[in-house]
This record gives sequence, structure tokens and C-alpha cells, in this order.
Amino acid sequence: MKLPFLIVAIILSLPGKSQELFSVTEPASNMAARSIGFRLDNSIMDEINSSKINYHLIPEIRVGVSKKLMIQGGVFFSNRNDKFRAEGGSLYAKYRFLSNDAMQRHFRMAAFGRISFNNSDIHQEEINMYGHNTGWEAGVVATQLLRKVAFSSALSFVKAADNGNNNKFIYGSKDSKALNYTFSVGKLMLPKEYKDYRQTNINLMLELLNQVNIGSRKYYMDVAPSVQFIFNSQSRVDIGYRKELSSTMIRTAPNGFFIRLEHNFFNAF
Repeated sequence: MKLPFLIVAIILSLPGKSQELFSVTEPASNMAARSIGFRLDNSIMDEINSSKINYHLIPEIRVGVSKKLMIQGGVFFSNRNDKFRAEGGSLYAKYRFLSNDAMQRHFRMAAFGRISFNNSDIHQEEINMYGHNTGWEAGVVATQLLRKVAFSSALSFVKAADNGNNNKFIYGSKDSKALNYTFSVGKLMLPKEYKDYRQTNINLMLELLNQVNIGSRKYYMDVAPSVQFIFNSQSRVDIGYRKELSSTMIRTAPNGFFIRLEHNFFNAF
């Protein structure tokens, strides 16, 4: 457990302004109103007890309906069954219901939900609505900006169902519900002084990801450090590594790299 706290200490000791564009989780803040974004998530994960690499690709379209509401939809692709193919998709929505803004600081809260469909085989006790399970997720997220650093934490409930018509949730209905808890911290490292919106931003992120199954009481704890580049205030590239810290769950491929590519069009409608 020393590793995540060491990384947090390093991030907090560095100069710069904070960012809320986290690499794995979503903050309470929304994307800009009347904007459209295109996102491409890539996960390259090492399968346990095998030389196989699990590759997941999730393209998404995101829409800032208003300053309080955003929606997004994505399609799940992976090579899980030895053939790269589409396996399902999801719809996600987030509504910001609280904003307490001041100069160089703010506190915001939002409610979010996701509905997912997946027809791949169920191969792990972890419940994941972003590319693995059919079901739904609902939760709340709070984000605090304090001049240089942004902190964000979310709590959500997930309920898994059968995957498609032939892939039953093999762990039983008692173990099909779980709680997710996340904590994220992010900081803008460069530029030290803004002179032009075309300057490239470099951000450091650290995210702690946790799940506990309500029925079995099994859990996992992951850490995901990442570096983020923002170009021309419109495009971003995130590169990070997700590492399992502790777990009592069956998980097929908990460790590996992730890459996020994104481009936004402001005032698109």
C-alpha cells in the first residue's frame, strides 16, 4: 500500500494547476455545453497464467447537452474469444446537480448512470459495465478543485445480468451486485504559465479503483497512474498503467496498459 501514497505525495509536491480530465474515472464536471466529442479507449491487459494479451477497444461518442447534462454511447470490441469482434455497447449519462464555484476553486457533485449490454463469456467475479458485463450502474461523484489540485471521488452500485442469451451469470444472483468506490487526483504540470490556448498541457493523474461484492464480500483494489497530454485545448492523449494492489476475486487480466485518444468539437450545435 506504500506505492499509491508515495505517488500522491510526489504529485502534490509539484507545481502547476489542476485538471479534472481523469484517465479512468469521470469527474462531477461535464464536457462543454453544445459540444461533441469522439473518444477511443484501448486496454492492453496481460492474462493471468497465460502468454495471451487481452485487447479491448471502445469507441465512444459524447455529447454535452447542456452545462448540467452530458450523454455518451460506446461499442465494445475485444479479442477475448480468439477473434477480434464487437461484443456489445453501453449508454452513459451524467447530471451535475450541485455547483459551488469561486475564484480558482469549486466543489461540484453529479449523479450518473450506465446501461450496458454484452454477449461475451462471463469469465471473472469482478463486475465491469465498461466492456465485460450486461447490467446497469448508478452512482454519485464529487469533485473538489483547490487552485493547483483536483480531487474526485465516486460511489456507485452495479448489478450484473446474463450476457446475451447463452452466457449466464455463473456466480449466482446473490453475487451479482457490487459497490464501486474510486478516488482520483490530478494536476497540471506544464505549462507553468498560460500564454496561449494552443500550448500543450501535460497532466499527471493517480486513480484508486475499488470494488466489493455485496453477496460474497470479495473485493479488489487497483491503482492507475497516468500521464495526459492536451493539444490545442481540443485533443487529448492519456497513457497509463493499471495495477492490482490486492484482490480476493477471480480476475482474468487485471494488469496492463491503457491508452485514451479523444477529440472535441465545441459549439457543434
